[in-house]
Amino acid sequence: MFEALTGGIDVTVAMVLWLLAAGVLAGWIDAVVGGGGLIQLPALLLVPGMTPVQAVATNKIGSIAGTTASAITYLRKITPDRSATIPAAASAFLGAVLGAKLATLVPSALFTPIILLALIGVGLFTLLNPSLGADASLRFGETSKRHHALSWLIGLVIGVYDGVLGPGTGSFLVIAFVSVIGFSFLQASATAKVINWATNFGALVYFVPDGQVVWLLGMVVAVGNVAGGIFGARTALKKGSGFVRVIFVVVVSAMILKLGFDILTTLIHPPLAT
Repeated sequence: MFEALTGGIDVTVAMVLWLLAAGVLAGWIDAVVGGGGLIQLPALLLVPGMTPVQAVATNKIGSIAGTTASAITYLRKITPDRSATIPAAASAFLGAVLGAKLATLVPSALFTPIILLALIGVGLFTLLNPSLGADASLRFGETSKRHHALSWLIGLVIGVYDGVLGPGTGSFLVIAFVSVIGFSFLQASATAKVINWATNFGALVYFVPDGQVVWLLGMVVAVGNVAGGIFGARTALKKGSGFVRVIFVVVVSAMILKLGFDILTTLIHPPLAT
């Protein structure tokens, strides 16, 4: 029974404490702007004996717990735009199921340069538009076909990405809803939590029956995520869109540096062929 929960991994107290701390920090960042996977997924990848697919799958257990807690906290204070949130969540769910399937087929290294370029573009776009996301300013009417179609598209594309890999999903959702739909940063963060929950659930629909989740470690990061998610959502609600924008730029910058360092390291020390 215990072996089934650990996936055959030798779990230690130090490992549990490390993943719990990573889960708290990831949950806080995810609740404010997204991007907590930048911390949580690498932490899981450091676990001896855990495969990349197991790490991605186990990460979803922590993430769905954190997004549930932060989404509930947000929704108590902010009424979401259902005309954008519901279509995006539905298509994100489908995209994540497809992405989870692709995660078992496609080397994640192929996505890193593309993600890096996208993040650089997102970061520059945000910095060059200082008033972006300060207040809500819908590009199209809530009942327009374009409003619904773009929401579907955002959910589907980012849902596929989240199923395949995951880090930065929340940040991509936030900037998409701010720049394409016209939400404020705070409103976009709240919406992103609902959609991110759908992508996590969609990925787990594939990963759980496939036996890829390491349940014990998933529950550890889940506890951390819930604590960090509640605190992060409360912080964002208290500080407002200006604070969320600053944290967004910081997190995107950190992701750019991390992914850039990974690519540079791979170029300097390419992995040995097996």
